Amino acid sequence: MAQPWIDKAKTDGFFILAPSFFVTAVVFLFHDKLNVIEAKYSFYTWLFLIVFIDVAHVYATLFKTYFVREEFKKRSKLLIVLPIVCFVVGIILFSLGSVVFWSVLAYIAVFHFIRQQYGFMRLYSRKEVKTNCSVAIDNLIIYSATVYPMLYWFFSSPRAYNWFTEKDFIRFENQLLLGILGWIYGLIVIFYIVRTIYKSIKERYFNIPKNTIITGTFLSWYFGIVYFNSDLVFTLLNVVSHGIPYIALIYLNEIDKKSERDLGILNYVKGVRGFFVFIAFLLMIAFFEEYVWEVFVWNEQFSWNNSDFSNWQVFLVPLFTIPQFTHYILDGFIWKSK
Repeated sequence: MAQPWIDKAKTDGFFILAPSFFVTAVVFLFHDKLNVIEAKYSFYTWLFLIVFIDVAHVYATLFKTYFVREEFKKRSKLLIVLPIVCFVVGIILFSLGSVVFWSVLAYIAVFHFIRQQYGFMRLYSRKEVKTNCSVAIDNLIIYSATVYPMLYWFFSSPRAYNWFTEKDFIRFENQLLLGILGWIYGLIVIFYIVRTIYKSIKERYFNIPKNTIITGTFLSWYFGIVYFNSDLVFTLLNVVSHGIPYIALIYLNEIDKKSERDLGILNYVKGVRGFFVFIAFLLMIAFFEEYVWEVFVWNEQFSWNNSDFSNWQVFLVPLFTIPQFTHYILDGFIWKSK
């Protein structure tokens, strides 16, 4: 059986599979220096990790939805109504308090991040012969890789990082429960390793991309949340492992593989030169969004505006959150056929 690459081994390996391993290696090799970088160069870490990867990947969704004529026609009601619903729901949540708003959004974001790893695993197992048992085991493994670190976050002592704000998650410190969950997690990891070795020998086949995405998920989530207690380490492992593969998937699967007829105006972002146009667009629109956030809401990285918009937060925050809120929900629909 051939390996189920999305594009081919080199591009999948470099852009989708490698980021988790690369960032984990960087964290271990340069951990002490990362503390210095976090203290002295916070603006640049914010710019490159949050703006140019995390925010940028949200807008990559445009190239599978709003910018694709046939896709927009097929899902026009969803694509028009969903942003409006997100805005209205955002206003309702924010009217209950900013803590409620950011907490709900954080839980939705976590679910979205978890489901992306599940989606990649399913994409890379699409050629395997599936049974109810094998599907259940695969689900157990990928969800263990992502859910256990989040449960550790919820039940451990306060961490040095947040998802959005300090009070995003309901927390209840319980060391006994953490111990039990840790044992279960360890047993699942051992089971995964033994089962993978057994299957590979029995079937004389090793699914490289599927097992690599699972292993990378275990690494990035465990070391980013459980093992290290660092804001920069969490951001590196969380953002890079999530954002870069998503952007790559959009480009490789939704642009590079499509014909000129299917792409229409998006032909401008096909090919080597088009790839850089694609990336430049994502970086510019991501920077613009974050600049607007800074001017009207945060005032942390830029302080050029002395106006007070605090009375407008109930409208501004939900409005500026529409792209990411829509992205979280929309992703549950646009990949179902995959």
